Amino acid sequence: MWAGRQPHPISPLVGEMPGRAEGGAIRRAVALVFALFTALLPLPALAQNRPDVEKQFQRWIVGDLGPAAKKAGISDGTLKIAFQGVTLNWDLPDLVPPGTKPPKQQDQSQAEFSSPGAYFSEKRLQGLAATGRGLFSTHAAVLRRIEAAYGVPGEIVVAIWGRESGFGRAKLPFSAVQVLATKAFMSTRKDMFREELIAALKMIERGDADPATMKGSWAGALGQPQFMPSSYLKYAVDFDRDGHADIWNSVPDALASIAHYLQKEGWQRSRDWGFEVSIPQNVSCAQEGPDLARPVSAWAATGITRISGKAFPSADLKADGMMLVPAGRHGPEFIVTPNFYVLKQYNNSDLYALFIGNLADRIASGAGPFQAPWGDVGKMLRSDVLAMQKALVARGYDVGNVDGLPGYKTRRSLGDWQAKNGLAPTCFPDPSLKGKIR
Repeated sequence: MWAGRQPHPISPLVGEMPGRAEGGAIRRAVALVFALFTALLPLPALAQNRPDVEKQFQRWIVGDLGPAAKKAGISDGTLKIAFQGVTLNWDLPDLVPPGTKPPKQQDQSQAEFSSPGAYFSEKRLQGLAATGRGLFSTHAAVLRRIEAAYGVPGEIVVAIWGRESGFGRAKLPFSAVQVLATKAFMSTRKDMFREELIAALKMIERGDADPATMKGSWAGALGQPQFMPSSYLKYAVDFDRDGHADIWNSVPDALASIAHYLQKEGWQRSRDWGFEVSIPQNVSCAQEGPDLARPVSAWAATGITRISGKAFPSADLKADGMMLVPAGRHGPEFIVTPNFYVLKQYNNSDLYALFIGNLADRIASGAGPFQAPWGDVGKMLRSDVLAMQKALVARGYDVGNVDGLPGYKTRRSLGDWQAKNGLAPTCFPDPSLKGKIR
């Protein structure tokens, strides 16, 4: 997992930001499509002279990276072993070869975001849940020990395991050292990848992994939990007590490392991730967000009920809960707990955290899809949303990032504006509002 990584295109609706874990088959598919597409495009003139760039890369390893690595405690022997035979991987996305400029930001005028419902493929969720239930049973004893140690329910751990690496079955074909070195030398986020490369070298120095077997994703994320090297150093644990925290081959180590990460990021023992609810029309949808937490009993007092008809757990009533309406009034509505935002630390996306929560519920209790349908709200252009955000900012609203993507601050600001202007708050941009917010 890695903090502050570049947005990836899984879910343009919320501008999904990967957290410290590089997740799943969808991202690898996106990278493959990107690579196939870019292979058809002419490289900048200077990038076509690859032998010269490769020579610059080797000089960079010796003269730039090497001194920084030594300062971090990396020995000459480790550097020699790690970079023996390493060349640039020209097939990776987001590369900026020396002498070229980063690509301009994509024109947002034609960039539609899709309905969030597209993220929740029922076929995929059912498949992951079926496999997850079987593996939950297979590893029940280990998962009980993990929950006792870290307080994280087994179904949550298994859900992340499935979402990130297909329960450890996903292929990890890339040399992590080559990927990280390539991106540290010539990518749009060189500084971040440089830090991760030095963290990977520390792993080699410590004997945690060797370069030949340190395999990862196209972004350098490692093993079954898809940890970036810095996260491995912080959170990987040797749960099977064989003297080595092996997140590639040891299921106990991989699962316990996921739980350890969540515990360290603030997971609250004995609390759920959240509940799908029904919010009465007389309760404003413009109250969502982690900064507007209230006791769950206070939300219930407004008339908010669980859509399942069950009562909120008594242990949750005095504890904080937060409203979440990722599609405004056009989709499922939730009261989430602080644990929801811990899941977002793994991958900074509302939809990712909801996916994990729903998958975990399916694994634990055979739950199904969210009961309320996702509306078809993905027809707006980012430029239209961007114009709304700018207009709201001009009126003193805090919309978060002014980027054409409707995050929770944009949604609740829009709901506030609708209420103040005599409109029924929907807390989500739609075409009918384009000519009204100026």
